[in-house]
Amino acid sequence: MQKLPISACLISGAEAHRIGRALASVSGWVSEMVVVINREVSDGTEAVAERYGARVWREEWKGFIEQKNSVAAKCSQPWLLNLDADEEVSPELRAAIGSAVSGLGTEPAAYEFPRCTFYCGRWIRHGDWYPDRVRRLWRRGRARWAGEEPHARLEVDGRVGRLAAELRHFSNESIAGQIAKIAPYHADFVRRWQASGRHAGVFELAVRPAWRFVRAYLLRLGFLDGWQGFYIAGLSAFSTLTRYAMVREARTAKAPAP
Repeated sequence: MQKLPISACLISGAEAHRIGRALASVSGWVSEMVVVINREVSDGTEAVAERYGARVWREEWKGFIEQKNSVAAKCSQPWLLNLDADEEVSPELRAAIGSAVSGLGTEPAAYEFPRCTFYCGRWIRHGDWYPDRVRRLWRRGRARWAGEEPHARLEVDGRVGRLAAELRHFSNESIAGQIAKIAPYHADFVRRWQASGRHAGVFELAVRPAWRFVRAYLLRLGFLDGWQGFYIAGLSAFSTLTRYAMVREARTAKAPAP
């Protein structure tokens, strides 16, 4: 099989239990695989990546944005494909990518495609989680990661095309593990909200969470995803409430004692 002129690039923490699936989904048809692993990782992630033929670097954690830019800078092919350790390129997406990068030079500077999440035994195809389009394939030198931690965003110099095929996502291995992520992920939001000087009032604590549930479960048809769709909508509302409650908590903690 002729390999495509693509560098698959990943950043990773301790992901020995699942990074193999991501690498297996691109091994054999991309020209190189490049992985940057957090320096302190000791669970065997590096050995798994090397077993699939990836070039591996260890670096201190610099945040999602700079870590993604670091791995991209180490790639040598004309096209770059960014994956997370909990993702997998479907056969359909593989074919779509092959067609996209095999043109005559008139392609867009980057492509985005839908990401479908497997959650509690079901593929989620409605609500706030779908189509969850992600911008992950780009021409080398035509894009750079930016945004606000922990949400990296690919900024592209040029037109962005769309592919219809899906990237598969296996992000949450259990409900307990997902809940454990909520507070740490909201910490950066709380710091930014405080720095802006804004106040979290009744609208943020009551209206926003309710709206998130209605939007996800009713307007975006989350009810078609069974009990998982109901739970995801509820969790979205809870996460929103928690985010603004943490803002209030931080403000209260700074108040002087009576």
